[in-house]
Amino acid sequence: MHFDNKYLTKSLSMRKLVISFSQIFSYIRYINQTTMSEYIIQTESLNFQYSKHKKVLEDISIKVPKGSIYGFLGPNGAGKSTTMRLLTGIIPEQGNAIRIFGEPLQSQLPQVFTKIGSLVESPALYLHLSGIDNLRYIAKLRNIPESKIHETLELVDLSRDGKRKARQYSLGMKQRLAIAMALLSEPELLLLDEPVNGLDPNGIIDIRKLLVRLNKEKGVTIFVSSHLLSEIEKMCTHVAIINRGKLRFEGTMSELSQKTGACKIQLTIENAEKWISELSSNYEKTSLLAENQITLQLSNKDEIPEFIKKLIAQNAQIYEVKILDGLEEWFLTITDEK
Repeated sequence: MHFDNKYLTKSLSMRKLVISFSQIFSYIRYINQTTMSEYIIQTESLNFQYSKHKKVLEDISIKVPKGSIYGFLGPNGAGKSTTMRLLTGIIPEQGNAIRIFGEPLQSQLPQVFTKIGSLVESPALYLHLSGIDNLRYIAKLRNIPESKIHETLELVDLSRDGKRKARQYSLGMKQRLAIAMALLSEPELLLLDEPVNGLDPNGIIDIRKLLVRLNKEKGVTIFVSSHLLSEIEKMCTHVAIINRGKLRFEGTMSELSQKTGACKIQLTIENAEKWISELSSNYEKTSLLAENQITLQLSNKDEIPEFIKKLIAQNAQIYEVKILDGLEEWFLTITDEK
């Protein structure tokens, strides 16, 4: 039998080409799957409207990294609660823009909630039952072993109060019990809407410490919406800022500080009312904060020494210059943008 060498060579080359393309497609598929697995929540151009003339969310695209504490920020009416309701399936999405654990949310309902704990709006507790019985009720509904109850109460520091009626709990204790109910199934993802709303300072600190501990010790990814910027700044690794239904920023805290760029300062100066008119004509966002305090915005921190020199040359009596740097200032800068 005779074989044409040219034909064999061509056949082998085509085979190598097919194998090569197959390897490339496999690699691309692997990269896509790996990228998706890095994010527990992804939305791609999420839109929502309650009516034709009322668009609540417009092209919201976020990526929540696995293992992060992700703060979702915005003023009242920005669309935070609507987004939270969509992520938890309380209201159905108008499209297919939400992916949880790398898969479309709609195709996973309701079984995906074996891996998700959520607390949206006010806690739904049975006030006539004890803390233990509240958890026992949830455990029976979700086929969770009752052995998890005492472990979960200990996690939220309620083990000593487990036999007390929920109506006897303080607001902070009720909030911790509600979080315990969300944690009972040992979720990978925790969705919390304004978890410290209405709490006193001690209650706020308790919830913050609990969330940080859950993230560090249990590896729980936490998505938390809030308007309390100081608390978000203390515990979150990533933030997103939403305003008027549009996403204004998403990234790490350090990326947020770099984005805003401008430097806002607070100046304690004698006869502040005299200086306010002169400074407002040359510097942005100048305002009289108190009898002897002025706030204004410079382009960057490097301008501060020259700015102070000019004032001293004009015989200004300056007592303090304070850089107003932090999440509150960055948040205000971004939400003020048109």
